Amino acid sequence: MEPVQAVEIAGSVAAHAGHLSIVGLFLQADIVVKSVMLMLVGASVWSWAIMFNKVSLLRGIFKRSEKFEDAFWSTSSVDDLYTKIGQQPKDPKAAIFCAAMREWEHSSHLLKDGDDSIKDNLHQRIDRVMRVTMTRELEFIERSIPYLASVGSISPFVGLFGTVWGIMNSFAGIAASKNTSLAVVAPGIAEALFATALGLVAAIPAVLAYNKLSNDIDRFAGQLETFSDELSAILARRLETHK
Repeated sequence: MEPVQAVEIAGSVAAHAGHLSIVGLFLQADIVVKSVMLMLVGASVWSWAIMFNKVSLLRGIFKRSEKFEDAFWSTSSVDDLYTKIGQQPKDPKAAIFCAAMREWEHSSHLLKDGDDSIKDNLHQRIDRVMRVTMTRELEFIERSIPYLASVGSISPFVGLFGTVWGIMNSFAGIAASKNTSLAVVAPGIAEALFATALGLVAAIPAVLAYNKLSNDIDRFAGQLETFSDELSAILARRLETHK
């Protein structure tokens, strides 16, 4: 092989290697495939932001809820605990507790009549207030979680669209150049497959995070329901002994 030919071949290989880099694949893509790539990268970045935010949020909520429940079961008077917490509860369990105690205080003067129907109505109102508060707290925790499910289910198809579009462009380039060598085909195929790879990169962490966060939230929702039932039973006993 002549030295000049060897240099030309080496230069051609280096040029194609540059085209097949991540930056090269993006730069040589057409506007449609670039839009798909940017969309998937943006979705992935936003997904990771939601993941970090929710993990941090849940960790803080679990710690504060555990601390509140320890204080709740160790107190000798729920009224003293309510006074101590005040009107600004810092976790969902405390919010449920404060909502129930607030309803109790607002209606406790009606119990002086000794009417059993008033006691039943108060108990029902307390249960209703606790359910509404629990729903509101869970809605706040679950905010943006459905986005992860959407990214996990849609991103592979968006990436596949970019792949199909890129392969169509590659076939069109082959037909125009009438050259089927690997050097001509490889960049377009790699560009197309890169879109699919980005779709999977966006989808897989989003699906895993959605499943993990959903399980944690469901477990915490069960704890809230249990706490609400226990608090309802405590207040029901107070109603029975109230004169």
